[in-house]
Amino acid sequence: MHGFSGTGGRVGSAGVPADYRLLTLATSPVAKADIDVYVGPDKRKLNAIIREYVSTFTRMFDGGERVKSLYLYSESPGTGKTTTAAALINEWLIVNYIGSLKRGRQPFDRPAVFLDVNEWQSLYNQFNRPRVPDSIAQPAAARYYEAQEAAKSAPFAVLDDIGLREASEGFRGDLHAIINERVTSGRPTVYTSNLPMAEMADVFDARLADRIRDQCVELNFTGTSKRGMRKTNGGER
Repeated sequence: MHGFSGTGGRVGSAGVPADYRLLTLATSPVAKADIDVYVGPDKRKLNAIIREYVSTFTRMFDGGERVKSLYLYSESPGTGKTTTAAALINEWLIVNYIGSLKRGRQPFDRPAVFLDVNEWQSLYNQFNRPRVPDSIAQPAAARYYEAQEAAKSAPFAVLDDIGLREASEGFRGDLHAIINERVTSGRPTVYTSNLPMAEMADVFDARLADRIRDQCVELNFTGTSKRGMRKTNGGER
């Protein structure tokens, strides 16, 4: 899963950030904590919901009922959205690998992709600023479009922080293309955002927002920041 170096393998190829590569339902403090989320008007325990969700991952092998998507929302940072999403993508990688071997299949080299939308936007800016040297712009553009294609086609994806209001039309259009491809193909996606799903029509067009809503369960994270729950080089998102 992590390759000979401990930083590669399927987790590395998925682009899971280094701070989150060992997170699973067994190790994530968010998954183990007593955290409430709202599903519509109903308050539920986060750990129960995500365990139910992971139990549906074996559907990837039977071609039957598809795995739904999740929309993780909180207005405040640090409530555990990204940590939850990272644990879920790691669980998907594990289920794909073990389940494929049990069925005598070759596991996918890249069964999932984690796209940090803020970092991806930084790549976009690197080759779209005026007078950027080709030595910087060309590699940045190559990485940018490679990430876009991977995020479109991966069987499972995390799109972290899609609530972008300050973005160029070109970048917004590229992100729209990823989401539209995933929605059209019915590929399970975990979105995190600081905007409620109802406001996605203000970021993207209303038709795409409606299609996201049709395929997603929205979890509204409540409470105060959980930063500091996990000892890593980075913070809790």
